[in-house]
Amino acid sequence: MKSRTDVAVIVGSGSDLVLINETVKTLKEFGLAYSLNIASAHRAAQHLEQCIKDAESLRVKVFITAAGMSAALPGVVASKTVLPVIGVPVEGKNLSSLDSLFSIVQMPKGAPVATVAVGKAGAVNAAILAVQIIAVSDDNLKEKLKVYKVKMSEAVVEEDLKLQKDGIEKYVEGLKK
Repeated sequence: MKSRTDVAVIVGSGSDLVLINETVKTLKEFGLAYSLNIASAHRAAQHLEQCIKDAESLRVKVFITAAGMSAALPGVVASKTVLPVIGVPVEGKNLSSLDSLFSIVQMPKGAPVATVAVGKAGAVNAAILAVQIIAVSDDNLKEKLKVYKVKMSEAVVEEDLKLQKDGIEKYVEGLKK
């Protein structure tokens, strides 16, 4: 068993792992320890409760959950813990992913779930939000976040310089490759 877990990541289905791999990569980039489980709120409720209890016993600080369609998982996790829960709506074919987005964002009073964007951007943002939550009491992590944001800014400036040098046609053509 792990000695420390910062973030517990729970997905509703194995098919969600492709998306949540973006979350895991970002958590690793910041050096955060994580657990990862598949636990459906509808099909394996007892297993989900055990995953939550196990994570809490490892003194987890934040839960990240990913779910599609009815997306009950984030809300169920929020109902079983007092810790912050971040919900990642999984892209789907049904209702253009609006079903999962609305299911996560429309939580009733008293059961908050921080909801991020649908898909890959949301998967990365969930990890960044978890880092920000933990960084409130971790100055080393706060410094890593500052460096991360500087690198993001530098990347945008670099893109603009490339656009200014090459022009839009050549820049867009380069995107196609």
